[in-house]
Amino acid sequence: MNNKTIDINESTIKKFVESIRPKNPEIRKEIDMGYSYDGKTVIFYEIRPDRLNPDKITQMEFAKIRFYKSRQEWNLYWMRASGKWELYEPYSKSSYLDKLLAVIKEDEYACFFG
Repeated sequence: MNNKTIDINESTIKKFVESIRPKNPEIRKEIDMGYSYDGKTVIFYEIRPDRLNPDKITQMEFAKIRFYKSRQEWNLYWMRASGKWELYEPYSKSSYLDKLLAVIKEDEYACFFG
């Protein structure tokens, strides 16, 4: 029997990333999506070959969602051109992770996918 605990948030995150990845496996060699998750912070990034060195793969972060246990609240951030994270106003806070994932997917202000 497997004693590993299933994290429902990570399951939700995996499904979201799968929904935004290119469907064609050939295109995924040129551009793909990925994430890192440590139990309280998830960072989404674009994966692609480096422009100057195509043998090198780069990961460009574009969205971050962090859970604040004291407030029982998820906060959504976007990556500014300066390389600094900024709260994604006005849709930056929710008690529900899936609501913020929907905000990223909608990308009303073109902050995540340009």
